[in-house]
Amino acid sequence: MNAITEHQAPREALDRWHVDHHNFSRLLGLIEQQVDAFRSGRRLDLELLRLVVYYLRHHPDCFHHPREDVAFTRLVQRDPRLQLEIARRMQEHTVIAAAGEELLSCLDEIIAGAVVERTTLEKLAATYVVYYRHHLAAEERHVIPRAIELLTLADWLAIAAIPSEPDPLFGADLNPRYAELRRLISAATHID
Repeated sequence: MNAITEHQAPREALDRWHVDHHNFSRLLGLIEQQVDAFRSGRRLDLELLRLVVYYLRHHPDCFHHPREDVAFTRLVQRDPRLQLEIARRMQEHTVIAAAGEELLSCLDEIIAGAVVERTTLEKLAATYVVYYRHHLAAEERHVIPRAIELLTLADWLAIAAIPSEPDPLFGADLNPRYAELRRLISAATHID
């Protein structure tokens, strides 16, 4: 493995941060499309919706948010005035996780045959999407610019040192579980 240069560490970490946010946003759009179709009386693809929420609950929570948490901690060390802003973003991680679990649980119940009111599913999906979108926008608008300004090479290297694994949906080594989801995303947005 090559050593990370002074210029590569921040650039790679920032690029990854932005790419992850872009990918998460595309998946949130897919949730919105499914719920809009459902609201219009068309068939809801429960398995697809469940897979999207499952991915958003597991991959970001295990690999994206831990890197952010290190960045957040370092930002507050560099500028204590950011404490409230960072506390909000960290709290949002908790809220998003709880909203995602509630939506995932509802989808599991429906798939298992439970009868759930349409408005319940719509409300859970809307809550999840709104919280997640707000969170991504706040990080892009408030946190990332401050990270660019304040974080040192040592900070970026600490962020890069957080264990990670290839993205099972958007990475080069597609997990077979996500093959259909990747195909749908590729067809809609021309990724591969």
